[in-house]
Order: sequence, then C-alpha cells, then structure tokens
Amino acid sequence: MRTRLALAVAAVLAVAGCGQVEEPAAAPGPTVQTRFGPVTVPANPVKVVALGWSDAEAALALGVQPIAASDWLAFGGEGVGPWAAGRYTQAPVILPTLELDYAEIAKLEPDLILNTRSDNSEEKHRELTKIAPTVGAPADVVSYGTTWRQQMELVAQALGRTEEGKRLIGEVDAAFETAKTNNPSLTGKTVAVGAHYSDKYSAYVRGDSRVDFMESLGLKNKPEIQSLAGDSFSVDLSREQIELLSADLTVVFPLGSDAAPLRADKILNQIPSAKAGHLLILDDTTLINAFSSGSTLGTIYAIDKAAPLFGSTIGS
Repeated sequence: MRTRLALAVAAVLAVAGCGQVEEPAAAPGPTVQTRFGPVTVPANPVKVVALGWSDAEAALALGVQPIAASDWLAFGGEGVGPWAAGRYTQAPVILPTLELDYAEIAKLEPDLILNTRSDNSEEKHRELTKIAPTVGAPADVVSYGTTWRQQMELVAQALGRTEEGKRLIGEVDAAFETAKTNNPSLTGKTVAVGAHYSDKYSAYVRGDSRVDFMESLGLKNKPEIQSLAGDSFSVDLSREQIELLSADLTVVFPLGSDAAPLRADKILNQIPSAKAGHLLILDDTTLINAFSSGSTLGTIYAIDKAAPLFGSTIGS
C-alpha cells in the first residue's frame, strides 16, 4: 500500500514539475438566444470585443470596458460618444467596421465577442465564432435593426448583468414618458426622418433606431414612407420623391457633411411641411450622433436635447 501511494504521489509531482497541469476552462455562463441560435458564453467575461454598432456603449453602461471596439460613428479617440466619456480607464483597440479583421481580433484572445447590431452576415458570424463565443443580433430584425432595448437585453445577459440592464432600460423608458408628457403635441402625429449624403436623400423606416426613437415619443412613421420598406432600415428617394418627406413633423440631417446644402435645397424647402414651419434640419453633429447611436446612453442624451426641438417645431 505504501509503495502504491508513493508511486501515485511521485507521478503527480512529476506532472506538476513538468508544467503539464492545464488551467481549468472558463466556467460556462448564460445561454443567449440569437438569430444564429443559442450561444453559451463564459461566466464573467473579462476580455470583451465589441464589434456591433453601439455594443461598446452598451457594455460601458453596464460597467464593462471592452478591450477592443469598432467606431461606427467615427468619433475617434475611444470610439464612443461624449455621453459615454470617462467610462474607460484604458482606451480600447479600435477595429474596422464593415470589413472585419479576423486576424487582429484573434490576436486579442477575447473571452466574448459582441456583434448585436450589424449586417447580420452569417458568414461573418461563423468566422467570429471560431475565435470566441459571439452574441449576434436577435431573430427577425433587418440589418442594423437591433433596437437599443434588444441590444441592452442581449449584452446584459451575455455579461451576466441582467438586473443592471433592466434598470438602464427602465431609465430610458422613464425618460421617454417624461418627454411625451412635456411635449404632448407629438402624440399621434406623423413623422418623416430623412438623411442627406452625396447629394442624395433617404428616408428611414421601422427597424431603424431613429424611427424607433420617434415612435417612442408618440409619433408615427409616415405610412407612405413605411410602405416602401424592404429589407433595409432606409429607402432611397429620388429628387421627384422628396415631397414624401412632408409630414406633421419632418426631420432631416446631413451625413458626413454640414447642413448648408439642405438649407439651400429649394425642393426640400418647398415641401408642405417646410412651408408650414414643421421642417427641422439638424446641424448639431453631437445631437445627430446621439439620435443615431441607438444606445441607452446616447438615447437618453438625445431625448433630453432633441425632444424639445421636435415639440417646438411641430407646434401646439
């Protein structure tokens, strides 16, 4: 018996001395349901890579600092809006947006990849899952159509911070309710939200964060625009279709330029809503980005700054 015991101890010591004892695998965490099926993520992930639109801001709002992130709105610096400033203690690695650099992501050795608001590419998702568990978009949303609420629910569950996520969602809901109370003229009115870029116009439809924002304020996306919706969050408008942007409230903003071409556009400024004084051209880049962010932090900022503008433009 003593001989067998001595041999067993010697074997354990020999293995330990050779450095062959493997570190235990990370404990499994929750299983998150996505459009690509269920994803089991590690408990308490530390090395998080945030690739989707606003995924980094969602993680930061929950107190988790991604080690790398994509800067979809070209903020520069840490890749997040000013409403999320000061939440990093160490700046993240900034990664490409549309064309993913899988080699660079793999070098980071992430525990978890967040890609909840993206183009919904199954091929990209498949490649990312070879690197680490990847939480993609929920089922039944168009490309980039994940709402701020869905994003927060997914990210909070993946990070093991579900209760904190519920609290943040409650804060946004309360802010919308307060804005509706303070701007009763918005409720039940039609709205058209358009963008101008490369001398072209587009209008947003349901599935876009800006339309979701407007409808949360009690407005209704203009039916004639909504009827044009396809598999995207926006529809292109020809010069002959610009009048479709006329609604009880019309909000238009530039992408990648200033608002001067919009103010000078005679066709835009002759549509019925413009003549009635119900056209609002946004020219504050920070506000445009907050309005477009689709994150809980950016949405609260936009509610505070934009809702009064919408209310005063539509009138009583």
